[in-house]
Amino acid sequence: MTADIVIVGAGIAGASLAWHLAPHQRVVMLESESQPGVHSTGRSAAFYAETYGGPMVQPLTTASKSFFLTPPADFSRVPLVGPRGALHVAGPGSAALAALKQQFAGSDVSVTHEDRADVARHMPILAETWRSAGLWDAECRDIDVAALHSAYLTGARRRGATLLTDSELMAARRDGTRWIVDTRTGPLETNILVNAAGAWADEVARRAGVPPIGIIPQRRTMVVAAIDAVVDNKWPLTVDADGALYFKPDAGHMWISPHDEIPDIARDARPEELDVATAIHRFEQATTARVTRVVRSWAGLRSFAPDRLPVYGVDPQNPGFFWCAGQGGFGIQTAPAAAEMAAAGVLGQSARIPVDPALYAPDRFR
Repeated sequence: MTADIVIVGAGIAGASLAWHLAPHQRVVMLESESQPGVHSTGRSAAFYAETYGGPMVQPLTTASKSFFLTPPADFSRVPLVGPRGALHVAGPGSAALAALKQQFAGSDVSVTHEDRADVARHMPILAETWRSAGLWDAECRDIDVAALHSAYLTGARRRGATLLTDSELMAARRDGTRWIVDTRTGPLETNILVNAAGAWADEVARRAGVPPIGIIPQRRTMVVAAIDAVVDNKWPLTVDADGALYFKPDAGHMWISPHDEIPDIARDARPEELDVATAIHRFEQATTARVTRVVRSWAGLRSFAPDRLPVYGVDPQNPGFFWCAGQGGFGIQTAPAAAEMAAAGVLGQSARIPVDPALYAPDRFR
């Protein structure tokens, strides 16, 4: 099989990029699993928040907003986002709220100061010691990740892209101006090899003879819990500004994460008992509620480059090898803008979005 572009990975990064590239080039997506999106994409906490990821990620998030709100007419049959709102709070003696507000001063992000009464109104089960003040983000939304990912995959195939599942990349080598790619389902030849392999990004680079960047998978745990209070599904996403907890309601339960970042290896991650217990403990310390039952829990891998920014661009030492990796935990909410920017880079064009691609270029590690 021959292609103009082979994308390794069909999670949100690979699928969104394929959607942009397929009208212009012959695109093949390689997915090592029997179906795409079973790892990081399928285990996302599913929200859009412009403060998430920090000021250097925020431009990609903000540039993605219009796509989420008004996607192309034929893109999805269901809305991609729904109302949520985010409340940032902090424990006793913390200066994190002031620091957070200062981080985004002068940016396009709008957060408003909330007093004790406002905080209690937004999240009535919050403990008294956590109610002194808050920051309100009215633009935070829930993302229907399954609908978004499915729409990108379906649209990419409709535009001519090919998806090969159970097709792990075993090795790749440069032969003149082409890449020879060996997979479990047979060999391919391509002009451009895109590394959108998530937690496996550095391993894919090694198999292609490209020096790794140092992208490290970090495990995050999510607990779905029943609590001893009536859950209002309209409550906002509530975030500890010190980065030790976030939670939000869903279908009468609470989704709780200890906001953990535990260095791991590329694998099918599973939640650890200690991390589940930590999530519950932190939730009960910050609220008046108690967890009565763990409904389910899971863990996902969020992959970070050394500077915690995503990596998009051609490897400066290896022509035709394009990085699309290191999206951390913000890969879903930045996907529309990031994919448009990356596609422009693959095609040698200028992106229309108001984001400087040089911020995320891989040459910063070489």
